Amino acid sequence: MTTPVQAPGDQQLVDSASRRAIWLAIAALAMTFMLPLAGLVMAIFALVAGFRALPLLRGAGRSTGVVVGGIVVATISLLLSAAATAMQLYLMDEYSVYQECLKGAGTNSAKSACFAEFRDAAAAKLPPGVLDFLGTVG
Repeated sequence: MTTPVQAPGDQQLVDSASRRAIWLAIAALAMTFMLPLAGLVMAIFALVAGFRALPLLRGAGRSTGVVVGGIVVATISLLLSAAATAMQLYLMDEYSVYQECLKGAGTNSAKSACFAEFRDAAAAKLPPGVLDFLGTVG
């Protein structure tokens, strides 16, 4: 059986699909730490690009390591951004009160009091020990 001859444009398509997948995954990870919801959307795009690039690379007989790495990074980014977005939505009311408190706080001690109030409100809403765990991670 003979292998089909690939046109030069096909090789360029395969290379660009591989690069697109890894760069979208890296962008998704960066966006996750800046804007979690944008990171969530970008991670979905990265996963789609990665899964679409896999058959192209396999068909061309090329290594799939870069694309698989992009899929792994995009999956991690998706999980982190989904967790951060869920936490933001869950604590939306407490965060709104915190922002209003900060608007009226003129001194650093008043801002510290606002944060202490926010932390207490979040601790009351979250299961016991979550803030302690997040404090050791962050």
